[in-house]
Amino acid sequence: MTVTLDAADVFALGPNGAVAAIGEALSGGLDPDGDVPRTVVPLAHGQGLLMPSESGGWFGVKIATVVPGNAARGLRRINATYLLHDSATLTPVALLDGVALTTLRTPAVSVAASLDRLRELADRGGRLRLVVFGAGAQGEGHVVTIRAHVPVADVTVVTRRGGPVPGWADRRLSADGGEVAAQVRRADVVVTATSAREPVVEGRLVRDGAVVLAVGSHEPAVRELDSALMGRATVLVESRRTALREAGDVIMAVRDGALTPHSLITLAEQVGSRAVSPARRPLVVKTCGMGWQDLVVAVAAYRRKRGMPEELS
Repeated sequence: MTVTLDAADVFALGPNGAVAAIGEALSGGLDPDGDVPRTVVPLAHGQGLLMPSESGGWFGVKIATVVPGNAARGLRRINATYLLHDSATLTPVALLDGVALTTLRTPAVSVAASLDRLRELADRGGRLRLVVFGAGAQGEGHVVTIRAHVPVADVTVVTRRGGPVPGWADRRLSADGGEVAAQVRRADVVVTATSAREPVVEGRLVRDGAVVLAVGSHEPAVRELDSALMGRATVLVESRRTALREAGDVIMAVRDGALTPHSLITLAEQVGSRAVSPARRPLVVKTCGMGWQDLVVAVAAYRRKRGMPEELS
């Protein structure tokens, strides 16, 4: 029987469960570079995305659609559905809300990748100061997931247009206001979760030792971070192949001569203790989103729903 997990069922896993699922998959030997690349299908009014992955006795695929014009219609820009299968028989076992899954797993990857540095910052300076570019679901999701793992002092959200302060933030600033630079200079963590096509952060403002979590762009000609920041930071990516194919932040920094492909550190290398992130440099975690992330979090949510043991296989 195929079980349906609605948004509430997916979110019931929680940020701690999602981060744990990502960490356990990587420590168990999952190599993101072996994942199947997403397929982008041009459609009449947007894009279709197919994101399959197989690991740990499970196969799943997310089907997502992106329609930029939906915002003007009062509709979601992105819609998604996830279908999970038993890998041995390829029998469908669960149908999950793909938007909730994406909302949960994206910050889980960011925090799992940067958790050691976040804890070091908290141990040295107490509660962390966050600056978040973008007031959408991913901005909120990153704040919630960070708060679940380290103490947070205050949150500044930066947007291109005005509006009320979200309940998860302490203040809201306009991107073109003079206060933004001061907030970035003092921030322990900067999150970029926008639809911008040009850099939203001046790299020279980010202090040494800060963490930058960049999740908004996954196209080769689009970036949220400038080459100045990428050149002075330790850059951590899900997969070297994916980053060099899809991450405009990385691709354009390499093109500008600020970064080399060999200097990138992958999640597998980090977990395997084969890479070190110097505390004297900013740590940039640049993610594009990959099928394996959806899979391991979907499996964890499914197992929780069914009351199954937590291991992934």
